[in-house]
Amino acid sequence: MRIGIIGAGFMCAYHIAGFRRAGADIVAMVDQNEAAAKTAAAEHGIPKTFTDPAEMLGQLKPDAVAIIVPNKFHAPLAVQSMQAGAHVFCEKPPALNAGEVAEMIAVSEATGRKLMFNFNNRARPEAQALKTYIDAGSVGAINSAQAKWVRRTGIPGFGGWFTTKALSGGGPLIDLLHMLDLSLYFMDFPEVSHVLATTFDTFITNRDFKGPWGLPDKDDGTTDVEAAVHGFITFKSGQCLTLQISWAEMVEREEVSVTFQGTEAGGRIRRLYTTDGLDDNTVIDSCDLFVQEHGNSVNRAITTPACEDMGRIGSAENFVRYLNGEAEPFNTPDQALRLMQIVDALYQSAETGQPVSLG
Repeated sequence: MRIGIIGAGFMCAYHIAGFRRAGADIVAMVDQNEAAAKTAAAEHGIPKTFTDPAEMLGQLKPDAVAIIVPNKFHAPLAVQSMQAGAHVFCEKPPALNAGEVAEMIAVSEATGRKLMFNFNNRARPEAQALKTYIDAGSVGAINSAQAKWVRRTGIPGFGGWFTTKALSGGGPLIDLLHMLDLSLYFMDFPEVSHVLATTFDTFITNRDFKGPWGLPDKDDGTTDVEAAVHGFITFKSGQCLTLQISWAEMVEREEVSVTFQGTEAGGRIRRLYTTDGLDDNTVIDSCDLFVQEHGNSVNRAITTPACEDMGRIGSAENFVRYLNGEAEPFNTPDQALRLMQIVDALYQSAETGQPVSLG
């Protein structure tokens, strides 16, 4: 399996590690910033660099590509790559909106090229452990769930592409949609009835709330996205899901979690940051089941292997193993489309102040 990497940002290291762990060969690094491409290629032992994806696709004809660029370019590069004969592993979010994802799926079907997205939290050992219990029927039917990724000071720079809606599609809702996706994964993607959401931009221009990572500030740039979103989703099955996602909000500490309540048991996967900032080495990961036994409330801690990278390496590895016929994919294009339809509806509801029907 020969893979080209499009985008030399920090996430490429995880993709490269996962692809190589599955036995793939990284043949090229592409970035419009030639110096960044050469630096990443030298660091990871990649033989060729390009500044133009079309040139790389035409010359090397890789079996697959990884797309690690700002959100606006996900769909165009995925379409270009599949039409050139390459399978695609694309960073989240899948695209700017559901319409672009539908176009990507249509090209995938027309070309016979596989399309997969980096919803890496599905690959975390904790997530897979809980999914095993869910699939075995141990939790019964999941009635309700709560998706949360909240930050107190986590704005990824001001005036860069993260805060420019035309480039990103939105703020934390679309950037940190992992826990919304993971909740739907646990619930087996039930059909949505209505969504209701409110967004807040209270701190989006306050530099006291800038995160410790992201992009340098651009004084002449654009900052026109939300700082936080709260939402509620109902499903035709009678299930419901609440969400709280933020870059900048008055919370105690950063928390990344999904909690659910089933007819036989509840469960939770959670990551708590124990220090300010995004240092993956200073976190507490937990995975729990909540049950009633013999009249007693019992909380069971599920022990899983440590995974400091939040499943990023395992997700990339899964892509290659899926292409090689060695594993089932952690996600499907149809699920990505349904997720983005929900995201679009949440933004629409927040803009109009009204519930949005997807039924």
